[in-house]
Amino acid sequence: MEKIVEDWKANAKGNLNENKAFLKSIPKHKSTDKLVSDLHDQVFKKVDCLKCANCCKTTPALVTRPDAKRIAKHLSIPPKTFIRKYLLEDIDGELMIARVPCTFLNEDNTCQIYEVRPQACREYPHTNQTGFSRRSKMNANNTIVCPAVFEIVERLKKADL
Repeated sequence: MEKIVEDWKANAKGNLNENKAFLKSIPKHKSTDKLVSDLHDQVFKKVDCLKCANCCKTTPALVTRPDAKRIAKHLSIPPKTFIRKYLLEDIDGELMIARVPCTFLNEDNTCQIYEVRPQACREYPHTNQTGFSRRSKMNANNTIVCPAVFEIVERLKKADL
């Protein structure tokens, strides 16, 4: 894991424009999704999110209304109280965690609401989901947030597409 994190720290921001261009150019095929999913599995065998948690430290998670209701129930508070206390609503009406680092991130990088965490957190970094090549901008931006995504993209560059 250390090599992946060191490489990410040294190169992610400098490679951002290159990664944006590369990710825009990859084929939109099911075979691309399969390859990226396989790379995801390989990389996450080496990466321990609990040693990083950069996503929780730098990026406010989106929270759907069903997420808010579920988390509020878990915290034994009314959904309106949860929304008012912990979330912000953007101009488009989307809700997100109000603080960065995340309010629910513990010092040991564990999550206080892990069992009921928002769907966006459950799915992050989205590298094992279908439609990878349709999310080129998001994936490129995630290379500067997540060492695993950076490593997946670096390996994808070397793959025969």
